[in-house]
Amino acid sequence: MATRVQLFLTDGRVVDLDHTGGSVTVDRGQAIRRTCTVTCADPTLIPRIPADQLATYGARLRVARGVEYGDGTSELVPIGVFRLDSVDGDITDGPVTLQGKGLECTVADDKFTEPYRATGTVVGAVTALIQRTLPDADVLSTITDTPIGSRTFDVEADPWAGAQEIAAAAGAEVYTNADGVFVIATLPDLLTTEPVWAIEAVEGGVYISGSRAMSSDDVYNGVLARGENTSDNAPPVSALVVDNDTGSPTYWGGPFGRRPKFYSSSTLTTVNACTQAATLELAKAKAPNASGDISSLPNPALEPGDVIRVTHPDDTRELHQVASFSVPLDEGGDFPITTISAKEDT
Repeated sequence: MATRVQLFLTDGRVVDLDHTGGSVTVDRGQAIRRTCTVTCADPTLIPRIPADQLATYGARLRVARGVEYGDGTSELVPIGVFRLDSVDGDITDGPVTLQGKGLECTVADDKFTEPYRATGTVVGAVTALIQRTLPDADVLSTITDTPIGSRTFDVEADPWAGAQEIAAAAGAEVYTNADGVFVIATLPDLLTTEPVWAIEAVEGGVYISGSRAMSSDDVYNGVLARGENTSDNAPPVSALVVDNDTGSPTYWGGPFGRRPKFYSSSTLTTVNACTQAATLELAKAKAPNASGDISSLPNPALEPGDVIRVTHPDDTRELHQVASFSVPLDEGGDFPITTISAKEDT
């Protein structure tokens, strides 16, 4: 196992940190998807004088994990770029703990100090919100761009929450990936997406343990999305999207009953936009009904939304979609994966 942690200071210096442990947590359910904790032995990392503080405030961490081969070469996979948020530890003996958050936090913290009006298309409006704070930010879109109704955000509003709301108008989500690039994308479909990894309870497999859970708490099987934009003189529009899979335990009108959730935004100006937004919300709203907790050997290349195939000790196979996981930066740690859905793999 090999790891690398780089500290990019604001004065231009790049420091390779000798570290003794830590982890990177990735959670699709959080507005800030990636957070990190890095433990170092060197107490000189603690800022003591104003010059140190100036170099530290606004600094970034880049973390990678992979393998080191017997010939001295290594192969590392990026697992996050983070804004350094805190440094603390024993000033004499250490250790020192560094904590960071994904770059979404930089956009979220740049609250509006005057009303802000978003217009145009989903990709254009989301990009403008991100680059308002980070002019050199890379924004990658994999969706079909969609026009939106104008949306005015008030003073003190959260720009990152605004970006998420606008992306939802196209049935998409926005986040930063492991390279620190902002991505606008839709959630892959569990049943039509090729699995990226197999976790198997066989000789040579990476399976450690697994469990499944069913819960109806905060589970909905229908979403009504509504849009009304008086400033654009657009008529009210709406769309109801329900779980219409007769084989699903949350089938709309089945034994589970009808449990609708409601979503509204002035960015939604067409029935199609309402349908896309409702479809995205429904994927999240009904997901907790079937969930899984898998523990395996670490795979730092995973991303939330990835589809994985799990083979349990009793030979049953399931397709899961990754919701969250934690990558250890030391040897011997388990790799817990929480999934947002689990279906029998036929």
